[in-house]
Amino acid sequence: MASAITPATETGIRLQGLVKSFRTPHGPVHAVRGVDVAIAPGETVALLGPNGAGKSTTIDMLLGLTRPDAGSVSLFGGTPEEAIGAGRIGAMLQTGALLRDLTVRELIAMMASLYPRPLDVDEVLDLTGLEATARQRTEKLSGGQAQRVRFAVALVSNPDLLVLDEPTVAMDVEGRHAFWATMREFAARGKTIVFATHYLEEADDFADRVVLMARGRVVADGPPTEIKARVGSRTIRATLPHADVEALRGLPGVAGAERRGASITLTCTDSDVAIRALLAAHPAAGDIEISGAALEEAFLQLTGDDAHDTEAAA
Repeated sequence: MASAITPATETGIRLQGLVKSFRTPHGPVHAVRGVDVAIAPGETVALLGPNGAGKSTTIDMLLGLTRPDAGSVSLFGGTPEEAIGAGRIGAMLQTGALLRDLTVRELIAMMASLYPRPLDVDEVLDLTGLEATARQRTEKLSGGQAQRVRFAVALVSNPDLLVLDEPTVAMDVEGRHAFWATMREFAARGKTIVFATHYLEEADDFADRVVLMARGRVVADGPPTEIKARVGSRTIRATLPHADVEALRGLPGVAGAERRGASITLTCTDSDVAIRALLAAHPAAGDIEISGAALEEAFLQLTGDDAHDTEAAA
């Protein structure tokens, strides 16, 4: 029988003024520089940023694995240690190996025994697609299977907050789709989810909100549509075999143009003006599509050219 699942309390997650530096042989590394983030119960939040933006260090402080030099972390009105002790946090991190010489079922059952209100082991195996793998020993698993088991271990405590650091690394496309289908179901139960990923389409498709970090600071925070709107550009694609690219670049409202076979792509500062100018000059244009900025474009623009600042880390 599946366990009853209780929602998080009204008090959510608060990261306030977080600062963290590390000493290295080359001098101090300023990993996190004043991060302020509040997350309401039931939100699914993607933490994005280039390498060295401070994402993993922020996650470590959220989980109580690293203490901030300044600032505070509050989880459901208490400390990370209190929330972990109560089984309210499940985490799936990039580091750490699975215990050897146990079957998948034995490992998940052992982890379930440590918590006051765990999910049923069979439910977790079903949620994570591990029914067929349940009798395999952990040291015999493929990379994608091992990642699913880490996910199952994070879920089995029936946490109010699930923290995932690059959760779909080592998963194939089918595995990633199955993973996010499970996450949708889990989020629908009122759970809070925070995940860091390099797959921007995952953040666009599954997050209620994106927190974008660069150089240890939050540079944007809002729904994916709002983040993309900050870039402001739109793209027009059309089939236009014989048009001159240089002439297209000169159309009103067009910032750039390129050709790919019979198709042209226009990057626009004003797509309304540009589409009228395009159709006036080339009424035979077909297969016309107008799209907003992708999250990748917003990511690159908002993190800036100096996103690889050597003072930032993790």
